[in-house]
Amino acid sequence: MLEWWSYRPRDFLLFSESVYWRLFELANDALWPWPLVALALGTGVPALAWSRLSAAGRFIAAILATALIVTGWAFLWRHYRPINWVVTYVAPLFALEALLLLWLGAVRGKLSFRTDLRWDVLVGWALFAYALVLHPLTALVTGRPLRGAEAFAVAPDPTVVATLGLLATAQPGAVRAWLLPLPVLWCLGSGATLSTLGTWEAWLPLGGAALTLVAVHLPRQAKAHSAGGPRQERVPERAPRTPCKRPSGKRN
Repeated sequence: MLEWWSYRPRDFLLFSESVYWRLFELANDALWPWPLVALALGTGVPALAWSRLSAAGRFIAAILATALIVTGWAFLWRHYRPINWVVTYVAPLFALEALLLLWLGAVRGKLSFRTDLRWDVLVGWALFAYALVLHPLTALVTGRPLRGAEAFAVAPDPTVVATLGLLATAQPGAVRAWLLPLPVLWCLGSGATLSTLGTWEAWLPLGGAALTLVAVHLPRQAKAHSAGGPRQERVPERAPRTPCKRPSGKRN
C-alpha cells in the first residue's frame, strides 16, 4: 500500500482535463440557445449602466443573479457535481450569491455601477468585457471547438469574473463588501483545480480575482492615507504693530 505522502494533488481528482472540457460542450448543447441569449443580456449591461436610468442598477443585478442561478444549476449541479463531489457544497453558494444580488441589488436598489474614467472603474469594465467576449475564445486558442466554449451564464469562470468586474465598478460600501468574498473564493478554487489538471487556463480566474482585489482595495487605501496624513498646523498671523504716539501736550 502506498504511503499517504506519495500521493499528488492530481490523484485526488476523479476526472481528466479532457473530461473537464467536455462538460462545457454538454452544457452548451443542453442549454442551447441560452448561450446566445446570455451574450445578448451581457451586452446590454454596459448600455444599462451608461443609460443613467434610475433602475439600471436593479436590472444589472437581476441579470447577474440570473447568470449565477443558471450556472449553478445547469452546469455545476447537473454536469460538474457527478465527477467532483466538492461541487455539492459549492453550487449552493452560487444560489446564495444570486439571492444576495436579487435582494440587495434588484429589490432594495442598493447597487449602482459607475461609468467614470477612474482606473479602478476601467479595470472593472475591462474584466467584464473579457469574461463576456474574450474568455469563450480561449477554446479556439487551445484547439477546442467553439461548441465547447466557456460562455457567460453557463460556465462558472467567465460568469464569476464578469461578476467581479461589475462589483469593481460598483459604488464602494458594505453591499459590495458582502458580495465580493464568494466570487473570489471560487476563482481561487477553480485556479487550484485547473492548475492540478496542468493547464495554463488556471491563471485566468486567479488573474481576475487579483485584478478585482487591486481595483477594490488600492483606491480605498489611497483615500485613507490621504485623509490620515500629517496635518500642518496653521500659525495664526500676528496683527501688525502700530507705533505708539506720545501725547503732544506741553509741559508747564
